[in-house]
Amino acid sequence: MKKLLVTLALSLTLTPLTSFAAAPSTVSSDEVSKTSPIVEKFSQLGLVVKDIKPSPILGLKELITDKGVMYASDNGQYLLQGTLIDIENRENLTEKALNGVRKDGIAQYTDSMIVYKAPEEKHKITVFTDITCGYCRKLHRELEDFLDAGITVRYMAFPRGGVRSAGYTDLMNVWCADDQLKALTDAKSGSDMATIENCTAPVAEHYQLGQSFGINGTPAIIFDDGTLIPGYQPAAALKQRLEQMN
Repeated sequence: MKKLLVTLALSLTLTPLTSFAAAPSTVSSDEVSKTSPIVEKFSQLGLVVKDIKPSPILGLKELITDKGVMYASDNGQYLLQGTLIDIENRENLTEKALNGVRKDGIAQYTDSMIVYKAPEEKHKITVFTDITCGYCRKLHRELEDFLDAGITVRYMAFPRGGVRSAGYTDLMNVWCADDQLKALTDAKSGSDMATIENCTAPVAEHYQLGQSFGINGTPAIIFDDGTLIPGYQPAAALKQRLEQMN
């Protein structure tokens, strides 16, 4: 077996049952439904298990959940939350799994993005954004730099305070505005938002999707291949990275 190292961003933990809020326990994969011990035990944590795959470590399964990639023992008794790295091949296996999740997830929400299209589009980025986030505002102020560089910016909503926050309400009003492009620019400039009655924008869905991608702050930039760039990056730096990938 290849040498493997399990590392965590902060620590390696066996997560207690009280660490997650309640969530639906529905599943969407035939493979998952057949692996009931893991699904049932994780539902007690408030985690939705969407897919279960083998991991390179004997007795450990790779789980795609609504809170990102996690690992569990075959019987679901133990949960491992962190990053799995293949030392021999210098590969982050957790991030590789998340790339696929992000790519597939974003494809389902293209119709509900707020898109600033580059006149001569060469690349596209998807940005999970909030209105009051300072670096989100900085990125938006530099929007013309992105468009001039041939980078189309597609926004998805990520209210950092959650779905009960004022930021969530503001993002709902932006997404339900007749002129979404102007509304988002105005909101990021600090203007008061007009309240839209009976708004049904998918802001909560965007937020939940971002959480499943491992996003916990904004801005969070995602490339077409699912690569996540956490935090702000200027247009020139992103253009260089995007061109290196092609």
